Amino acid sequence: MANLRRVVLDVLKPHLPNVIELSSQLADLAGVDGVDISLIEMDQKVENVKITCEGDSIDYEKVEKIIKESGGSIHSLDKVSVGTSMIEEAITHQD
Repeated sequence: MANLRRVVLDVLKPHLPNVIELSSQLADLAGVDGVDISLIEMDQKVENVKITCEGDSIDYEKVEKIIKESGGSIHSLDKVSVGTSMIEEAITHQD
């Protein structure tokens, strides 16, 4: 199976752990080289965030486990990159 190199997730999470703590937990996973978390929307009790994980061999189940153990829920898997190199989305005339 090809290596999972990038995942982009739409996640609903409580305020705690904060995005710094959550990103650090995800970045500590084997196979993850970097994590970016962007706040999309904040309500009284929850935050909607976009989480991007990149690395050479990401274990999606471990990423999912950390998010769930932190009280978060994954709404959607918005982007995936697999293989030996990173391929960026091509811009077409329809875009």
